[in-house]
Amino acid sequence: MLEKLVEIGKKYADEVEIYQVNNFSSGVSFENGVLKDVETSIQSGISLRIIKDGKLGFSYTKNLLDPEGFVKNAIDSLKGDIKVEFSFPIGKELKTLNTYDLEIENLTNTKMVEEGQRISDILSQATNTQVNVGLVKSVSEIRIINSNGVDYSTKNSFYMCYAAAMYPGSYSSITRVVADKKFKEFSKEDFDYITFLYNSSRKEVKPKSGKMKVMFLPNTMYVLIWRLVYGTNGKNVYEKTTPLIDKIGSQIFDPAISIYNDPFDDTIPGSRAFDDEGVESKILPIVENGVLKNFYYDLYYGSKMGVGSTGNGYKVSDWGGEIIRVRPTPSLEHLHMKPGDKDFYEMIKSMDKGIIVAQALGAHSGNIPNGDFSIGLSPGLYVENGEILGHVKDAMVAGNIYEVMRNVLSLENKTYMANMGVFPSAIFEDVSVAIRE
Repeated sequence: MLEKLVEIGKKYADEVEIYQVNNFSSGVSFENGVLKDVETSIQSGISLRIIKDGKLGFSYTKNLLDPEGFVKNAIDSLKGDIKVEFSFPIGKELKTLNTYDLEIENLTNTKMVEEGQRISDILSQATNTQVNVGLVKSVSEIRIINSNGVDYSTKNSFYMCYAAAMYPGSYSSITRVVADKKFKEFSKEDFDYITFLYNSSRKEVKPKSGKMKVMFLPNTMYVLIWRLVYGTNGKNVYEKTTPLIDKIGSQIFDPAISIYNDPFDDTIPGSRAFDDEGVESKILPIVENGVLKNFYYDLYYGSKMGVGSTGNGYKVSDWGGEIIRVRPTPSLEHLHMKPGDKDFYEMIKSMDKGIIVAQALGAHSGNIPNGDFSIGLSPGLYVENGEILGHVKDAMVAGNIYEVMRNVLSLENKTYMANMGVFPSAIFEDVSVAIRE
Protein backbone atom coordinates (compact mmCIF):
# COMPACT_ATOMS: atom_id res chain seq x y z
CA MET A 1 0.00 0.00 0.00
CA LEU A 2 2.79 2.46 0.86
CA GLU A 3 4.59 1.69 -2.38
CA LYS A 4 1.41 2.49 -4.27
CA LEU A 5 1.09 5.74 -2.36
CA VAL A 6 4.62 6.72 -3.42
CA GLU A 7 3.71 6.07 -7.05
CA ILE A 8 0.60 8.23 -6.74
CA GLY A 9 2.63 10.99 -5.14
CA LYS A 10 5.24 10.91 -7.91
CA LYS A 11 2.52 11.80 -10.43
CA TYR A 12 2.11 15.17 -8.71
CA ALA A 13 5.46 15.92 -7.01
CA ASP A 14 9.20 15.77 -7.57
CA GLU A 15 9.90 13.80 -4.38
CA VAL A 16 7.72 11.83 -1.96
CA GLU A 17 8.23 10.61 1.61
CA ILE A 18 5.85 8.47 3.68
CA TYR A 19 6.11 7.91 7.43
CA GLN A 20 3.98 5.19 9.03
CA VAL A 21 3.75 4.50 12.75
CA ASN A 22 1.89 1.93 14.85
CA ASN A 23 2.10 2.06 18.63
CA PHE A 24 0.53 -0.18 21.24
CA SER A 25 0.88 0.49 24.95
CA SER A 26 -0.68 -0.77 28.15
CA GLY A 27 -0.09 0.23 31.72
CA VAL A 28 -1.22 0.00 35.31
CA SER A 29 -0.98 2.47 38.18
CA PHE A 30 -1.26 2.21 41.95
CA GLU A 31 -2.07 4.98 44.41
CA ASN A 32 -1.30 4.41 48.07
CA GLY A 33 -0.92 0.67 47.48
CA VAL A 34 -4.29 0.30 45.73
CA LEU A 35 -4.72 -0.44 42.02
CA LYS A 36 -6.07 2.73 40.42
CA ASP A 37 -6.01 2.30 36.63
CA VAL A 38 -5.42 -0.26 33.92
CA GLU A 39 -5.12 1.43 30.52
CA THR A 40 -4.47 0.35 26.96
CA SER A 41 -3.97 2.60 23.96
CA ILE A 42 -3.31 2.15 20.25
CA GLN A 43 -2.03 4.88 17.94
CA SER A 44 -1.44 4.52 14.25
CA GLY A 45 -1.26 6.76 11.23
CA ILE A 46 0.55 7.89 8.14
CA SER A 47 2.10 11.24 7.29
CA LEU A 48 3.18 12.37 3.84
CA ARG A 49 5.72 14.96 2.78
CA ILE A 50 6.26 16.02 -0.81
CA ILE A 51 8.69 18.36 -2.52
CA LYS A 52 7.51 20.14 -5.64
CA ASP A 53 9.26 23.06 -7.32
CA GLY A 54 11.38 23.64 -4.23
CA LYS A 55 8.40 23.77 -1.87
CA LEU A 56 7.39 21.38 0.91
CA GLY A 57 3.90 19.92 1.28
CA PHE A 58 2.53 17.91 4.19
CA SER A 59 -0.55 15.90 5.15
CA TYR A 60 -1.47 13.09 7.53
CA THR A 61 -4.23 10.55 8.00
CA LYS A 62 -5.28 7.68 10.26
CA ASN A 63 -6.50 5.60 7.34
CA LEU A 64 -5.96 5.34 3.60
CA LEU A 65 -9.53 5.14 2.39
CA ASP A 66 -8.76 7.79 -0.24
CA PRO A 67 -5.06 7.71 -1.29
CA GLU A 68 -5.55 10.22 -4.10
CA GLY A 69 -7.27 12.64 -1.74
CA PHE A 70 -4.51 12.17 0.81
CA VAL A 71 -1.87 13.14 -1.75
CA LYS A 72 -3.92 16.07 -2.99
CA ASN A 73 -4.15 17.42 0.57
CA ALA A 74 -0.36 17.56 0.58
CA ILE A 75 -0.42 19.28 -2.82
CA ASP A 76 -2.87 21.86 -1.44
CA SER A 77 -0.56 22.54 1.49
CA LEU A 78 2.09 23.80 -0.96
CA LYS A 79 0.18 27.07 -0.81
CA GLY A 80 1.88 27.55 2.57
CA ASP A 81 4.97 28.41 0.50
CA ILE A 82 7.51 26.57 2.66
CA LYS A 83 10.66 26.72 0.52
CA VAL A 84 13.25 23.98 0.98
CA GLU A 85 16.79 23.47 -0.24
CA PHE A 86 17.12 19.75 0.45
CA SER A 87 16.19 16.42 -1.08
CA PHE A 88 14.97 13.36 0.76
CA PRO A 89 17.86 10.96 1.50
CA ILE A 90 18.96 8.15 -0.80
CA GLY A 91 18.49 4.59 0.47
CA LYS A 92 21.56 2.76 1.82
CA GLU A 93 22.55 -0.18 4.00
CA LEU A 94 22.13 0.68 7.68
CA LYS A 95 23.57 -0.59 10.95
CA THR A 96 21.60 -3.52 12.43
CA LEU A 97 20.40 -2.89 15.98
CA ASN A 98 18.70 -5.09 18.56
CA THR A 99 15.71 -2.87 19.27
CA TYR A 100 13.03 -5.43 20.13
CA ASP A 101 12.89 -8.10 22.82
CA LEU A 102 10.33 -10.85 22.28
CA GLU A 103 9.90 -11.19 26.05
CA ILE A 104 7.81 -8.02 26.02
CA GLU A 105 5.00 -10.10 24.48
CA ASN A 106 4.87 -12.27 27.62
CA LEU A 107 4.37 -9.26 29.86
CA THR A 108 0.67 -9.21 30.69
CA ASN A 109 -1.30 -6.62 32.62
CA THR A 110 -1.72 -9.26 35.31
CA LYS A 111 2.05 -9.55 35.72
CA MET A 112 2.39 -5.77 35.87
CA VAL A 113 -0.32 -5.61 38.52
CA GLU A 114 1.52 -8.23 40.57
CA GLU A 115 4.80 -6.33 40.26
CA GLY A 116 3.13 -3.03 41.12
CA GLN A 117 1.56 -4.55 44.21
CA ARG A 118 4.88 -6.08 45.27
CA ILE A 119 6.67 -2.74 44.96
CA SER A 120 3.89 -0.92 46.80
CA ASP A 121 3.89 -3.40 49.69
CA ILE A 122 7.67 -3.42 50.16
CA LEU A 123 8.10 0.34 49.94
CA SER A 124 5.06 1.13 52.10
CA GLN A 125 6.45 -1.07 54.85
CA ALA A 126 9.98 0.34 54.47
CA THR A 127 8.95 4.02 54.47
CA ASN A 128 5.62 4.04 56.31
CA THR A 129 4.21 6.55 53.83
CA GLN A 130 2.01 6.67 50.74
CA VAL A 131 3.61 4.97 47.77
CA ASN A 132 2.50 5.50 44.17
CA VAL A 133 3.62 3.12 41.42
CA GLY A 134 3.18 3.05 37.65
CA LEU A 135 4.18 0.44 35.07
CA VAL A 136 3.86 0.57 31.28
CA LYS A 137 4.90 -1.50 28.31
CA SER A 138 4.78 -0.46 24.66
CA VAL A 139 5.67 -1.71 21.21
CA SER A 140 6.15 0.76 18.37
CA GLU A 141 6.72 0.11 14.69
CA ILE A 142 7.95 2.74 12.26
CA ARG A 143 8.42 2.52 8.52
CA ILE A 144 9.81 5.26 6.27
CA ILE A 145 9.73 4.97 2.50
CA ASN A 146 10.58 7.62 -0.09
CA SER A 147 10.95 8.09 -3.83
CA ASN A 148 14.77 8.05 -3.55
CA GLY A 149 15.06 4.42 -2.52
CA VAL A 150 14.69 4.63 1.25
CA ASP A 151 12.64 1.81 2.76
CA TYR A 152 13.53 1.49 6.44
CA SER A 153 11.60 0.00 9.31
CA THR A 154 12.15 -0.58 13.01
CA LYS A 155 10.30 -2.27 15.84
CA ASN A 156 11.01 -1.14 19.39
CA SER A 157 9.96 -2.62 22.72
CA PHE A 158 9.83 -0.56 25.89
CA TYR A 159 9.15 -1.24 29.57
CA MET A 160 9.13 1.36 32.32
CA CYS A 161 8.30 1.33 36.01
CA TYR A 162 8.38 4.20 38.48
CA ALA A 163 7.84 4.20 42.22
CA ALA A 164 7.39 7.28 44.40
CA ALA A 165 7.44 7.58 48.19
CA MET A 166 5.28 10.62 48.94
CA TYR A 167 5.88 13.17 51.69
CA PRO A 168 2.68 13.54 53.77
CA GLY A 169 0.44 16.42 52.76
CA SER A 170 2.29 17.22 49.56
CA TYR A 171 2.99 16.12 45.99
CA SER A 172 6.71 15.88 46.74
CA SER A 173 8.31 12.47 46.54
CA ILE A 174 11.46 10.39 46.25
CA THR A 175 11.20 8.62 42.91
CA ARG A 176 13.03 5.87 41.07
CA VAL A 177 12.54 4.90 37.42
CA VAL A 178 13.48 1.53 35.89
CA ALA A 179 13.43 1.08 32.09
CA ASP A 180 14.40 -1.68 29.68
CA LYS A 181 13.41 -3.38 26.42
CA LYS A 182 11.68 -6.09 28.46
CA PHE A 183 10.26 -6.59 31.94
CA LYS A 184 12.80 -5.78 34.65
CA GLU A 185 12.14 -6.30 38.32
CA PHE A 186 12.47 -3.43 40.76
CA SER A 187 15.72 -4.45 42.43
CA LYS A 188 17.09 -4.31 45.97
CA GLU A 189 19.27 -1.38 44.85
CA ASP A 190 16.14 0.49 43.70
CA PHE A 191 14.28 -0.19 46.96
CA ASP A 192 17.31 0.79 49.05
CA TYR A 193 17.72 4.06 47.09
CA ILE A 194 14.16 5.24 47.78
CA THR A 195 14.15 3.97 51.37
CA PHE A 196 17.45 5.66 52.26
CA LEU A 197 16.64 9.03 50.71
CA TYR A 198 13.08 9.15 52.05
CA ASN A 199 13.74 7.93 55.60
CA SER A 200 16.80 10.17 55.94
CA SER A 201 14.84 13.25 54.88
CA ARG A 202 11.52 12.61 56.63
CA LYS A 203 11.96 15.60 58.96
CA GLU A 204 11.26 19.10 57.62
CA VAL A 205 14.18 21.48 58.11
CA LYS A 206 14.77 25.21 57.52
CA PRO A 207 18.42 25.92 56.66
CA LYS A 208 19.56 29.38 55.64
CA SER A 209 19.75 30.58 52.04
CA GLY A 210 23.05 31.05 50.27
CA LYS A 211 25.49 29.54 47.84
CA MET A 212 26.24 25.88 48.48
CA LYS A 213 26.86 22.52 46.88
CA VAL A 214 23.89 21.24 44.89
CA MET A 215 23.39 17.67 43.71
CA PHE A 216 21.13 16.97 40.75
CA LEU A 217 19.86 13.38 40.63
CA PRO A 218 19.53 11.63 37.24
CA ASN A 219 15.80 12.39 37.18
CA THR A 220 16.40 16.14 37.69
CA MET A 221 19.44 16.57 35.41
CA TYR A 222 17.00 17.48 32.62
CA VAL A 223 16.65 20.93 34.20
CA LEU A 224 20.21 21.68 33.09
CA ILE A 225 20.25 19.55 29.95
CA TRP A 226 17.12 21.24 28.60
CA ARG A 227 19.08 24.51 28.33
CA LEU A 228 21.96 22.83 26.51
CA VAL A 229 19.57 21.08 24.13
CA TYR A 230 18.05 24.46 23.28
CA GLY A 231 21.45 26.09 22.88
CA THR A 232 22.74 23.47 20.42
CA ASN A 233 19.54 23.07 18.37
CA GLY A 234 20.18 23.86 14.69
CA LYS A 235 16.90 25.77 14.46
CA ASN A 236 18.03 28.16 17.18
CA VAL A 237 21.50 28.45 15.65
CA TYR A 238 19.89 29.44 12.34
CA GLU A 239 17.60 31.94 14.06
CA LYS A 240 20.50 33.24 16.20
CA THR A 241 18.61 32.79 19.49
CA THR A 242 21.35 30.84 21.27
CA PRO A 243 24.38 32.20 23.14
CA LEU A 244 26.49 29.35 21.70
CA ILE A 245 26.85 30.79 18.20
CA ASP A 246 30.58 30.88 17.36
CA LYS A 247 31.34 28.78 20.47
CA ILE A 248 32.21 25.50 18.68
CA GLY A 249 35.61 24.46 20.03
CA SER A 250 35.25 26.64 23.15
CA GLN A 251 35.31 25.45 26.77
CA ILE A 252 31.75 25.97 27.99
CA PHE A 253 31.62 23.46 30.90
CA ASP A 254 33.91 21.79 33.41
CA PRO A 255 36.32 19.31 31.74
CA ALA A 256 34.58 16.50 33.68
CA ILE A 257 31.46 16.88 31.53
CA SER A 258 31.02 14.96 28.28
CA ILE A 259 27.58 14.77 26.68
CA TYR A 260 26.86 12.93 23.45
CA ASN A 261 23.96 11.60 21.40
CA ASP A 262 24.17 7.83 20.86
CA PRO A 263 21.25 6.34 18.90
CA PHE A 264 23.14 3.03 18.52
CA ASP A 265 23.16 2.01 22.21
CA ASP A 266 20.72 -0.90 21.99
CA THR A 267 21.34 -2.01 25.57
CA ILE A 268 18.55 0.43 26.41
CA PRO A 269 15.16 0.95 24.73
CA GLY A 270 14.71 3.36 21.85
CA SER A 271 17.86 2.84 19.77
CA ARG A 272 17.55 3.84 16.11
CA ALA A 273 19.58 3.30 12.93
CA PHE A 274 17.73 6.15 11.19
CA ASP A 275 15.82 9.25 12.19
CA ASP A 276 12.24 10.21 11.30
CA GLU A 277 13.38 11.57 7.93
CA GLY A 278 15.16 8.40 6.83
CA VAL A 279 18.60 9.93 7.45
CA GLU A 280 21.22 7.52 8.78
CA SER A 281 21.85 7.92 12.52
CA LYS A 282 25.28 8.60 13.96
CA ILE A 283 26.96 9.18 17.29
CA LEU A 284 27.24 12.93 17.78
CA PRO A 285 29.43 14.47 20.51
CA ILE A 286 27.77 17.62 21.87
CA VAL A 287 30.20 18.49 24.67
CA GLU A 288 33.50 16.65 25.07
CA ASN A 289 35.58 17.26 28.21
CA GLY A 290 33.69 20.53 28.63
CA VAL A 291 34.34 21.69 25.05
CA LEU A 292 31.40 22.40 22.72
CA LYS A 293 31.77 20.08 19.71
CA ASN A 294 28.60 20.14 17.58
CA PHE A 295 25.18 21.54 16.90
CA TYR A 296 22.49 19.15 15.66
CA TYR A 297 20.27 19.46 12.59
CA ASP A 298 17.38 17.99 10.64
CA LEU A 299 17.19 18.20 6.86
CA TYR A 300 15.52 21.62 6.81
CA TYR A 301 17.84 23.53 9.13
CA GLY A 302 20.90 21.55 8.06
CA SER A 303 20.32 22.77 4.52
CA LYS A 304 19.68 26.31 5.73
CA MET A 305 23.07 26.30 7.44
CA GLY A 306 24.81 24.55 4.55
CA VAL A 307 25.95 21.61 6.70
CA GLY A 308 23.29 18.95 6.02
CA SER A 309 21.40 16.82 8.52
CA THR A 310 23.21 15.22 11.45
CA GLY A 311 20.55 12.47 11.59
CA ASN A 312 18.56 14.28 14.27
CA GLY A 313 15.27 15.00 12.51
CA TYR A 314 12.45 13.64 14.68
CA LYS A 315 8.72 14.07 15.00
CA VAL A 316 8.38 15.42 18.52
CA SER A 317 4.92 16.04 19.90
CA ASP A 318 4.53 17.90 23.17
CA TRP A 319 2.19 16.74 25.91
CA GLY A 320 1.51 13.30 24.43
CA GLY A 321 0.03 14.42 21.10
CA GLU A 322 0.13 12.23 18.02
CA ILE A 323 3.42 12.46 16.17
CA ILE A 324 1.92 11.94 12.71
CA ARG A 325 0.45 15.44 13.02
CA VAL A 326 3.84 17.17 13.20
CA ARG A 327 6.77 17.66 10.86
CA PRO A 328 10.29 16.59 11.86
CA THR A 329 12.39 19.07 13.78
CA PRO A 330 15.93 18.97 15.22
CA SER A 331 15.86 16.78 18.32
CA LEU A 332 18.32 14.91 20.55
CA GLU A 333 16.48 11.69 21.33
CA HIS A 334 19.40 9.59 22.62
CA LEU A 335 21.41 11.78 24.98
CA HIS A 336 24.03 10.33 27.30
CA MET A 337 26.25 11.95 29.89
CA LYS A 338 29.56 10.24 30.63
CA PRO A 339 29.67 9.00 34.25
CA GLY A 340 32.35 9.88 36.76
CA ASP A 341 34.13 7.75 39.37
CA LYS A 342 32.20 8.41 42.59
CA ASP A 343 29.79 6.13 44.43
CA PHE A 344 26.39 7.79 44.96
CA TYR A 345 26.42 7.45 48.74
CA GLU A 346 30.04 8.59 48.96
CA MET A 347 29.04 11.68 46.97
CA ILE A 348 26.53 12.61 49.65
CA LYS A 349 29.14 12.08 52.37
CA SER A 350 31.43 14.52 50.54
CA MET A 351 28.96 17.39 50.92
CA ASP A 352 29.74 19.64 53.88
CA LYS A 353 26.63 21.74 53.23
CA GLY A 354 24.24 21.45 50.35
CA ILE A 355 20.97 20.54 48.72
CA ILE A 356 19.93 17.46 46.74
CA VAL A 357 17.42 18.34 44.01
CA ALA A 358 15.16 15.29 44.28
CA GLN A 359 12.30 16.70 42.18
CA ALA A 360 11.95 19.98 40.31
CA LEU A 361 9.01 22.35 39.92
CA GLY A 362 8.90 24.88 37.09
CA ALA A 363 11.76 23.49 35.03
CA HIS A 364 10.59 25.78 32.21
CA SER A 365 11.12 28.87 34.38
CA GLY A 366 13.97 31.24 33.63
CA ASN A 367 15.41 32.36 30.33
CA ILE A 368 15.94 28.98 28.64
CA PRO A 369 17.65 30.41 25.52
CA ASN A 370 20.18 32.17 27.75
CA GLY A 371 20.76 29.07 29.91
CA ASP A 372 19.06 30.46 33.03
CA PHE A 373 17.04 28.26 35.39
CA SER A 374 15.02 28.95 38.52
CA ILE A 375 13.26 25.90 39.93
CA GLY A 376 11.26 25.03 42.99
CA LEU A 377 12.40 22.02 45.03
CA SER A 378 9.81 19.29 45.42
CA PRO A 379 11.54 18.26 47.56
CA GLY A 380 15.06 19.45 48.22
CA LEU A 381 17.05 17.34 50.68
CA TYR A 382 19.35 19.26 53.00
CA VAL A 383 22.81 17.79 53.65
CA GLU A 384 25.21 18.88 56.36
CA ASN A 385 28.55 17.24 57.20
CA GLY A 386 27.81 14.39 54.82
CA GLU A 387 24.41 13.49 56.30
CA ILE A 388 20.88 14.18 55.07
CA LEU A 389 19.16 16.09 57.87
CA GLY A 390 15.73 16.47 56.31
CA HIS A 391 13.70 17.91 53.44
CA VAL A 392 13.20 21.56 52.64
CA LYS A 393 9.94 23.20 51.59
CA ASP A 394 9.51 26.57 49.88
CA ALA A 395 13.00 26.54 48.42
CA MET A 396 14.45 27.37 45.02
CA VAL A 397 17.68 26.71 43.16
CA ALA A 398 18.71 29.19 40.48
CA GLY A 399 21.61 29.84 38.16
CA ASN A 400 22.90 29.72 34.61
CA ILE A 401 24.14 26.42 33.19
CA TYR A 402 27.13 28.09 31.54
CA GLU A 403 28.29 29.10 35.02
CA VAL A 404 26.99 26.25 37.19
CA MET A 405 28.27 23.47 34.94
CA ARG A 406 31.79 24.94 35.02
CA ASN A 407 32.13 23.91 38.66
CA VAL A 408 31.72 20.14 38.99
CA LEU A 409 32.62 18.61 42.33
CA SER A 410 31.84 15.00 41.39
CA LEU A 411 29.91 12.75 39.01
CA GLU A 412 28.35 9.41 39.89
CA ASN A 413 29.97 6.25 38.51
CA LYS A 414 26.64 4.94 37.17
CA THR A 415 24.07 6.33 34.74
CA TYR A 416 20.29 5.89 34.69
CA MET A 417 17.56 6.44 32.12
CA ALA A 418 15.68 9.60 32.97
CA ASN A 419 13.77 12.44 31.34
CA MET A 420 15.71 13.59 28.21
CA GLY A 421 18.47 10.99 28.41
CA VAL A 422 20.80 8.75 30.41
CA PHE A 423 22.60 10.59 33.21
CA PRO A 424 24.57 10.19 36.44
CA SER A 425 24.01 12.21 39.58
CA ALA A 426 26.17 15.34 39.65
CA ILE A 427 27.32 17.76 42.37
CA PHE A 428 28.05 21.37 41.45
CA GLU A 429 29.77 23.96 43.66
CA ASP A 430 28.56 27.42 44.70
CA VAL A 431 24.97 27.27 43.43
CA SER A 432 22.42 29.80 44.70
CA VAL A 433 19.74 28.33 46.98
CA ALA A 434 16.89 30.50 48.29
CA ILE A 435 14.84 29.23 51.22
CA ARG A 436 11.80 31.08 52.54
CA GLU A 437 12.31 32.09 56.15
